[in-house]
Amino acid sequence: MTPVPDWPQHRAAHPDARPTDWLRAAAEPDWGAAVGHRFGRECNAGRVPPEVMRRYLVQDYQFIDAFAALLGRAIHTAPDLPARLPLGRFMGLLCAEENTYFLRSFDALGVAEALRRDPPLSAAARDFRALLREAAASPHHADQLAVLCVAEWVYLGWARPARDTRPAEPFWCAEWVDLHASPFFEGFVEGLRAALDREVAALDAAGRARVRALFVAAARLERAFFDSAYDEAPPG
Repeated sequence: MTPVPDWPQHRAAHPDARPTDWLRAAAEPDWGAAVGHRFGRECNAGRVPPEVMRRYLVQDYQFIDAFAALLGRAIHTAPDLPARLPLGRFMGLLCAEENTYFLRSFDALGVAEALRRDPPLSAAARDFRALLREAAASPHHADQLAVLCVAEWVYLGWARPARDTRPAEPFWCAEWVDLHASPFFEGFVEGLRAALDREVAALDAAGRARVRALFVAAARLERAFFDSAYDEAPPG
């Protein structure tokens, strides 16, 4: 695959592209593989095997703390109140509806208490959690947006086509689609993209390289994390 040039050159060749389009192109082929992953297709159809969904959710729940910290840092580094408000509203969703979904799914899927608290993590889960913490530690708002944008835009990408067609059961598939295909979520992702577009447009070459590296790493780890749900279950 031909390497994607820096944003000014990409924009010259693609006048209608947004900075986030450039970042997405730079993240291929991992981006397309994550959006088109077997996990998303099976979730949309209500056909994720229970053992796969159990493994996926147990691992994914370990991101909640680091993800909340990343959101909180993004709220702190945002330039003004209008930029902070949508991030704050999404924090509320994460800590309420989404957290409750995990707990209900754990009960339905028979996840032991010890695995909810401290499961053995796949390499992809460990690396993705480390990336969340790296972005949260940055003083740059664009760095937080880069990782947040991948984490949410990928999910919208696979879930949105099933907004009107997803099956009602099992609920752990149907409601996971609902959380990531709703008009609210779609609007939130567009807001993330718009904010990251503005940030990238104002960065110098070094800043663009830093944000691009974070975005590409996040896409690679999203793909690897979906892959890991189908790996043999870890001990414990």
